[in-house]
This record gives sequence, C-alpha cells and structure tokens, in this order.
Amino acid sequence: QVQLVESGGGLVQPGGSLRLSCAVSGSIFSINDMGWYRQAPGNQRELVAAITRGGSTNYADSIKGRFTISRDNAKNTVYLQMNSLKPEDTAVYYCSADVQLAGLKRVYYWGKGTLVTVSP
Repeated sequence: QVQLVESGGGLVQPGGSLRLSCAVSGSIFSINDMGWYRQAPGNQRELVAAITRGGSTNYADSIKGRFTISRDNAKNTVYLQMNSLKPEDTAVYYCSADVQLAGLKRVYYWGKGTLVTVSP
C-alpha cells in the first residue's frame, strides 16, 4: 500500500511564503517523476511543477520565478517552496508520484490534497 501525504498548506497573506511537503510511504522500489498540481474552485486540475528523479524540473508559466520544486530521494519526499504568493494561487494542491513497485510495476499515485489560501 503506497500513500502520499501532503503537509504545509494554510492561510497566508499576499506576498507571503509557504512550503509544501509530500512524503511517499509504502512498498516502493523507486520513484520516478514527482510533481505538484493544483485545482481552484471551478477550474480543472493543472500542473504547477514537476521534477525527475535526477532533478530536472518543469514549471507552469504562471509560477515561474516564484515557486521552486525539489526532492529528497532518500526520504521519498518532494517539496514546493512558494514565494510571493498571490490570491490567484489559492487552490487545493495535490502531490503526484510515478512509483515503481516491487516486481517493476509502475503506478501513478495522488495525494489527497492540501488547501492553500492567499488572502489579506
């Protein structure tokens, strides 16, 4: 059983910062790509940032220069440092992981999400 548990969401004022974490646990052989997505009310889920096992990153244009994705492979954890937050960043943020299980089966997992609210 593989679980993704996000933490670090909350209420922050515009211009503030938050750091999201997502820890992957369970019977894992290895983790390939990891990422963060977000979904605002009335909108579709969208990619925020992704990172390969080797550390290559990809960002949505709307957050470039403000957010940084990183990972700790030893801890099976991915992070999202969010700076200069704007009200339009308000959303539920979901962690994702492309996990290779024992037996080499690959499964894409999602976390349950953590709410980020940017408001005065």
